[in-house]
Amino acid sequence: MILHIDMDAFFASVEQAINPRLKGKPLIVGTRERKLHTVVCAASYEAKALGIGSGMSSEEAFKICPDLNFVPAEQSKYIWTSGRILELIKGYGFETVYVSIDEFQIDVGDQGQSPNGGCPSYAVALAEDIRSKIHKNFNITASVGIAKNCLLAKLASKLNKPNGVAVLTEANLAEILAKTPVEKLCGVGEKTAEIFHDLGIKTCLDLYAKTPKFLERNLGKNGLNLYASLHSEESLEPADDDPDPKSVGHSYTLPRSTENPGFIRAWIRLLADMVGERLRQQGLAAATTHLWLNGPKIGNFGAQKTFPEATNDGCEIFRRVLVNMSKLGPQTPKTRALGVTCSSFTHTRYLPLFDQQKSRESLLEAVDRINDRYGDGSIYPAAITLTREMP
Repeated sequence: MILHIDMDAFFASVEQAINPRLKGKPLIVGTRERKLHTVVCAASYEAKALGIGSGMSSEEAFKICPDLNFVPAEQSKYIWTSGRILELIKGYGFETVYVSIDEFQIDVGDQGQSPNGGCPSYAVALAEDIRSKIHKNFNITASVGIAKNCLLAKLASKLNKPNGVAVLTEANLAEILAKTPVEKLCGVGEKTAEIFHDLGIKTCLDLYAKTPKFLERNLGKNGLNLYASLHSEESLEPADDDPDPKSVGHSYTLPRSTENPGFIRAWIRLLADMVGERLRQQGLAAATTHLWLNGPKIGNFGAQKTFPEATNDGCEIFRRVLVNMSKLGPQTPKTRALGVTCSSFTHTRYLPLFDQQKSRESLLEAVDRINDRYGDGSIYPAAITLTREMP
């Protein structure tokens, strides 16, 4: 059996734990210091109840709730807390995988099994103990999903959020999957959901009941992989103990679609700068850049490229993302949402060989010092000002 531990509103919960004054109040964590010119990267459950969510502009969030509390994101807090939670979970002695900064999985093997497909009492008791210790040590909550494989365990972790445990067994699987929309399944976005709906797949049970031949015929190799992920009784592979992220990215959903090239490129530059800043904070440089665009005509477009030299310079990341964007052709497509992600990390940078490179690194260090001292976003590229007015 697999336990999927998913922290509840992690960034916002950490901020509420640090500052008890924020407990029980609507709160957003912004990607930048300026609370009216940033993006919501996390919202407390009190804010979510008002319709505020990740990816929303902070300006829109404050229109919904003028008394909203705001804290700028500080990655070091979340990375430190995530690392300590990982240590706590590893202390139970089971194979443990660091899925993301706020998600972890452990494999309890046959100890999680019960006869006749009943409730795996050992796994449930373990989940409750983990949740209790996380709350006691960090004053934040977690939800846990228990199932025979990683995909179903992750799905289960969403079912009783926040601060709950959900178990999927052979005895209750059909009943629960029949009540769960297919959109709840990890990896099923808006476009994929449309494909499933056209195939008559509305619930997770509809998908679970399909044969491998059906899924292969309609979805190709991805359909076979999905079938295997849903039906397997897997064991976790030993994972790298290094909790460093495998990718760093930021995305944003615009209030409405636009094909204004200057506005779209300004947003790409802002996201690239945000990614570059996070990379520098973590002492990382990335060789691979990925661009994601979503629009009414192009659907989900993604393109990535790996370059010979790693970088954490937002300007260089922006240039590389534009190389990815060139695959769309000369016309800027109508765009509603966009994202920039970097991966293929190294902790060692190439030493700057030329005066221009040295000057650029000195400039980045100066910008980081200014923003650290006077607040994130105190100094930024002029092109980013174009993001403030929707064309």
